[in-house]
Amino acid sequence: MHQGKLVFSQVMTYLPLTTFRRCVAAHRGEHKVKDFSCLDQFFAMAFAQLTYRESLRDIEVNLRAQSHRLYHMGFRCATISRNTLANANATRPWQIYADLAQHLIAMARPLYASEPFGVDLDATVYAFDATTIDLCLSVYPWAPFRSAKAAVKLHTLLDLRGSIPSFIHITDGKTHEVNILDDLVIEPGAYYLMDRGYLDFARLYNLHATGAFFVTRAKSNTKFKRRYSHPVDRATSNVICDQTGVLPLFYTSKHYPASLRRVVVKGDAGERIIFLTNNFALKPEMIAALYKQRWQVELFFKWIKQHLRIKTFLGTSENAVKTQIWIAVCTYVLIAIVKKRLHLPHSLYEILQILSLTMFETTPINQLLTPSAGNLNDENQQKQMSLL
Repeated sequence: MHQGKLVFSQVMTYLPLTTFRRCVAAHRGEHKVKDFSCLDQFFAMAFAQLTYRESLRDIEVNLRAQSHRLYHMGFRCATISRNTLANANATRPWQIYADLAQHLIAMARPLYASEPFGVDLDATVYAFDATTIDLCLSVYPWAPFRSAKAAVKLHTLLDLRGSIPSFIHITDGKTHEVNILDDLVIEPGAYYLMDRGYLDFARLYNLHATGAFFVTRAKSNTKFKRRYSHPVDRATSNVICDQTGVLPLFYTSKHYPASLRRVVVKGDAGERIIFLTNNFALKPEMIAALYKQRWQVELFFKWIKQHLRIKTFLGTSENAVKTQIWIAVCTYVLIAIVKKRLHLPHSLYEILQILSLTMFETTPINQLLTPSAGNLNDENQQKQMSLL
């Protein structure tokens, strides 16, 4: 007899169903659909993400083995077929899950608004970067990258408070990262951390004109004309110089006519690292510390590739690939919401590892992830007594 909610069902209770149905209706996701709804599709793909399923057959075998529990997991279809799931991934608009991800992000960001991120700064700080997911050109011809390789790029604007992605854009491998700056909705007063691949002075001036701040690195051939030098403490810090100046070349000065700040620091290996920013109020040590936090977006890419199923795709069409990536993002943000709502002390990695083995248990999640020390001692004592 069924008693209590399954762990999978407990996680999915944090999914806003009204918002989900609104997204489905906006893109006509269930037009001429009889049995396998978009919610069933999302549950099946989220189950694959949470339990590390590697293929459509893998999903089918595992869910059919638990067919008597499908209703209690939230499914309304009688059985799961890999052909039906593959057809749903290939034909139903991926924009449904992209819109759902944006709504989940809007729910998660206020929960992490007070999270520290390594720098004492009362402002919103974003790290912007892209990662490449390699594909086979013969299987994915719609995603050209090189002459013998295909790829998709995941462009991400990461809010460093809680490592929540606030903007995600998926393109083919040939799209240059700097072009995606045109698609960002700039937030005045926020800080944007970018590497040298985004050194486009016309786009950086747009950030400056909007009232936002940027911190990036200069290229080796970047020309800079010093106007003022500010005093720095070389004895107790790694700062070599802090300068205010302009761009002397004709076209760069047209693209960025305002003043720039140039901060040069000494790296751990003794190399000179040159930062460019339009913020003149922060200390030069803070500029270097801010840029160092950009590494969190690299850790996010590494984490999501290792712990979510986006390196092995469950379809070959563009719609299927984007559907899987967006559902992976939805799953990541949903677990982040569960972590905050239940006040769980574990990291997202630990939560996913534990959930992957307990999807069909009926223990409440907060008890599953936070066992009391008294219970552990009692269990140890019982085991010791049974051995005597």
